[in-house]
Amino acid sequence: MTTTHRVVTSVKLAKPVGPYVPGMIFDRLVFVSGQGATDPETGRLVGLDIETQTGQVLKNIATILEAAGSSLQHVLRCGVFIVDMREFAQMNAVYERMFAGHRPARTTVQVAGLPIPGLKVEIDAIAYIP
Repeated sequence: MTTTHRVVTSVKLAKPVGPYVPGMIFDRLVFVSGQGATDPETGRLVGLDIETQTGQVLKNIATILEAAGSSLQHVLRCGVFIVDMREFAQMNAVYERMFAGHRPARTTVQVAGLPIPGLKVEIDAIAYIP
């Protein structure tokens, strides 16, 4: 039995800022690269506040998951990278709303910086294809 992996992309996403793909499928698992709050049409940062950015990040993740045949409701784990832990409650409120009662395993860490100036949060995810 040979197992292969394949790339997940979507024309509905902004181009990655580095040498990586938005997502990778292995068997029924989907590994989503860390996503920032970029507008898929312009590639520019959306909003200056943590709430707007968290919403856009999760929309970008949802787009990748949909292209892979999955959804936010099938996420098993997320990694959240936040620049200012004092904004955790605001980020968490949007995160909870976007996941609509689904509660994946999660790690949240404060980081010194993210690759786009003004970016406050980045999230990666592991999901499965039902």
